[in-house]
Amino acid sequence: MIQTLKELDLAKANKVLKELEPVQIIEWTMQFAEKPMLTTNFGPYSASLVHAVNRIDKNINVVWCDSGHNTKQTYKFALDLIDRFALNMHIYKPRPSSVYNKADQGIPFIDTPAHRQFTEEVKLEPFRRALKEHQPDVWFTNLRSDQSEHRSTLDILHLSKEGILKVSPFFHYSEFDLELYLQEYGLPNEKRYYDPTKVLAKRECGLHL
Repeated sequence: MIQTLKELDLAKANKVLKELEPVQIIEWTMQFAEKPMLTTNFGPYSASLVHAVNRIDKNINVVWCDSGHNTKQTYKFALDLIDRFALNMHIYKPRPSSVYNKADQGIPFIDTPAHRQFTEEVKLEPFRRALKEHQPDVWFTNLRSDQSEHRSTLDILHLSKEGILKVSPFFHYSEFDLELYLQEYGLPNEKRYYDPTKVLAKRECGLHL
């Protein structure tokens, strides 16, 4: 009988969890979590994970790294979800000294040193602050196998580069499956989301590498 996360065999656990529904995966993982954290970007299908985790733990710390470059629709969507579920929100923004936190600077071209610096300032540094503050042992995220080549090599459970157990309850869901989930629970979706650190849908921003 597993008592702690350190005793967890990820390969065996992933085989078992693959047969469970997302909310069951969350409930199973919560047995071992002492300091769980949920991250969201309030992008497409993000309401699915927020809803599922909220069913199990309504007080979980919810982290949003707001780049400051989201669309008006995304901000409205975020506020609606925060209000609907009374989320225990922790919002992290770029430091005021960031030169790219000014709208008149624009977004640098991808795959350039300027864009890498931009990504560091608006997403990676704020996220490191969040990790330092919350020091989670379990991190719930909405990664899916069909999102990118890199993500297809992961699984429901895997360890982050920081040694945190990352849990992706909807990992094996397709967009069609997610649409059905949203419909079943009457949840909204946000498809006008734009991530300036990724630009391209299949491109990684660095947070999940």
